[in-house]
Amino acid sequence: MKPTAVESEGRLHASEPRTRTIDTRRLGLTLRSVYEGSVDTQPITDTHVELLLRLRQKERELRRAG
Repeated sequence: MKPTAVESEGRLHASEPRTRTIDTRRLGLTLRSVYEGSVDTQPITDTHVELLLRLRQKERELRRAG
C-alpha cells in the first residue's frame, strides 16, 4: 500500500509542507489496536459494524490491488 498525501488542516510552521504523507496501513493498524484496547468490551452499534465492514472491504481491495 502506498502512503497517501493529504492536506493538512492544522497550523503549520513556515518550514512544513502543505501536504503530509500518511502511511494509511500504519494508521489503520493503530486505529484497530486502540479500538481493541478500549471499545471492544462495549456493545457495538450498527453504525460501527457498517464502518468496520467497509474498512475490511477496503483492506481486501488494497491487498488484491497490491
